[in-house]
Amino acid sequence: MAEFLELEAQDGVRMPWNVFPGTKKESADCVIPPAALYTPLKPFPGMNVLPYSPLRCRTCRSVLNPFSIVDFTNKIWICPFCFQRNHFPPHYASITEENLPGELFPQCTTVEYESPAEQSPVPPVFLFVLDTCIIEEELGYLKSALSQAIDLLPDRSLVGLITFGSYVQVHELGFGQIPKSYVFKGSKEVSKDQILDQMNFFVKKPRPPVGVIAGARDGLTAESISRFLLPASECGFVLNSVLEELQKDPWPVPADQRAARCTSTALSIAACLLGACVPGSGARIMAFLGGPSTEGPGTIVSKNLSEPIRSHKDLDKDSAPHYHKSVKFYEGLSKQLVNQGHVLDLFACALDQVGVAELKVAVERSGGLVVLAESFGHSVFKDSLKHVFQSSDFDLGLSFNGIFEINCSKDVKVQGVIGPCASLEKKGPLCSETVVGQGATSAWKMCGLDKSTTLCLVFEIAKKETPEAVGQPITNQFYFQFLTYYQHNNGQMRLRCTTLSRRWVAGPGSLQDLVAGFDQEAAAVVMARLVSVKMETEAEFDPIRWLDRSLIRLCSRFGDYQKDSPSSFSLSPRFSIFPQFMFHLRRSQFVQVFNNSPDETAYFRMILNRENVVNSVVMIQPSLISYSFHSAPEPVLLDVAAIAADRILLLDAYFTVVVFHGATIAQWRNAGYQNQAEHEVFAQLLRAPREDADAIIKERFPVPRLVICDQHGSQARFLLAKLNPSATYNSDSPGWQFNNW
Repeated sequence: MAEFLELEAQDGVRMPWNVFPGTKKESADCVIPPAALYTPLKPFPGMNVLPYSPLRCRTCRSVLNPFSIVDFTNKIWICPFCFQRNHFPPHYASITEENLPGELFPQCTTVEYESPAEQSPVPPVFLFVLDTCIIEEELGYLKSALSQAIDLLPDRSLVGLITFGSYVQVHELGFGQIPKSYVFKGSKEVSKDQILDQMNFFVKKPRPPVGVIAGARDGLTAESISRFLLPASECGFVLNSVLEELQKDPWPVPADQRAARCTSTALSIAACLLGACVPGSGARIMAFLGGPSTEGPGTIVSKNLSEPIRSHKDLDKDSAPHYHKSVKFYEGLSKQLVNQGHVLDLFACALDQVGVAELKVAVERSGGLVVLAESFGHSVFKDSLKHVFQSSDFDLGLSFNGIFEINCSKDVKVQGVIGPCASLEKKGPLCSETVVGQGATSAWKMCGLDKSTTLCLVFEIAKKETPEAVGQPITNQFYFQFLTYYQHNNGQMRLRCTTLSRRWVAGPGSLQDLVAGFDQEAAAVVMARLVSVKMETEAEFDPIRWLDRSLIRLCSRFGDYQKDSPSSFSLSPRFSIFPQFMFHLRRSQFVQVFNNSPDETAYFRMILNRENVVNSVVMIQPSLISYSFHSAPEPVLLDVAAIAADRILLLDAYFTVVVFHGATIAQWRNAGYQNQAEHEVFAQLLRAPREDADAIIKERFPVPRLVICDQHGSQARFLLAKLNPSATYNSDSPGWQFNNW
């Protein structure tokens, strides 16, 4: 895999096929579609940031790149995508083979352009939306976590606060003398105009008679905006005062009913407020939810406790009465957020479901972050919230207002993107008729993105004939260009341009080339994203059957075997781990929804659809490291045979990290041997997995749950659930007792 990791380190791209099948039929025979997993903002040490605007082709609008053919004498460059001849502008007059601009260096396939025009950096906006229908203890945890987060905010960022329960309260932070808020009824839908009128935006200045009101240019005074959105440096005291005095929702809740919680109305008001005050600038609605919505258009369950919250079985039978209406509302909200360029982040902390499955469309299309935990006091929530604002140890690299575009050679079409983005409906010859995820476009909006946000682009080979049939050479180059225009976290607008070259292979001798260019980790992640999308969009889809048939077809195409002789079957080392990935994918939380709520399944899939290849592979097939006196830490198979009394195991399943002590190790630890000077080696053995677990937790978002357990203890289930039960009480193996807990 080393060469694929090098390609990722250079351009942030991994592809299942690094050599493309030459025709449509050969592509279909390869089973896994041609695709690319691209991390637009992957940090590169020493990347070229060019202080001028990019030079674009006048026909296809692609950007000058190292694959362009340059005529230095006549000052002309030929676009590798459409072969258009373009003249260099006057400021490129001194260009020669020895004096190249930054974007033509052969090694600079990824560069960034920073516009030279002086822009006043727009401060980021954080609008906190708090659920108050939670018990006092939980509200205390939430207030404490938010107070810490507010201290970490950049001083120039703008901050607003909305709280909701039965009613929605928009707090006026600019009026520091006494607490003041505007109240809206939770069960009623409120329009943007009603919000502007009720919140007295036009007291000192008459309302414009026509046009959409959005921002200071359209009639809102800076003074009226600053009543609700204040710089963090100015409103820290007022905001902390409001939080300290914040009480649990005062409306009484009968014993046989749920609290009246109007989540959808609060989010709608938040979106309208940002749309009126700061349209088009980097803004995040950060929603903190502690229970299910029971009021308003986004209701997921009625107030009666006798009605259970929808399960996967209810969704399959179409017997969840509120589901479709709620999803339709959040689809409308997602369009509004995308048009405004704003992000919805979701922090859902409750033992029960809160409606993540319904909210998924709005969070994912706006590029929002999502965290699911059991309590606002849990380290998963508290540490994840700190990660969002911390810029010292681990910086998420939050950026805003991205637009992602793609250009590729004429024989490749784009089926769509699976990931946190929304289609901009830019139709053209690049668009395939087959749509996967966000398709039928060659441009996408990414309202929020960070340095690990990864898009999965699925392609289609448009060639019908083999190259020999049309008189072309058997192998030839083709190109991709990914353009990401975004607002850097310093406020400046930047354009990142990544240009790639790959080659076609076709005909009888092409199989070895395809095998040599196969990246099995990237292929597993593409299959995981595809199966997740199909499970959500295709009725009567059988994921296990689809994965099994895909694996069988792939093995029959690329495996070596003699007919009717199963023992003769062998796979190239390039494919050897792929069946193992598929085995674990079939058992994973993305495919097996039994014992998971719709909220948990939606959460797992949202994280899978935004993470890079390395992290996604850990979600599909957890890593298991063994620590013992006999050897250095080493990876072991995900099997109960890995458990031994004198071993410590470290399981990284992405969402949980488990440190598992064997029975003997646990006895020695309980006896306190690690505190004795002569047993320093034992103390080091105990420390090593904890240090490695801390390193994993420190660099991951959302922060995983840390479980420290012992063999035969109740918490051991977190490890055993991920292991293959090769030895059980029914087998003859002496290892059965490890699974008999």
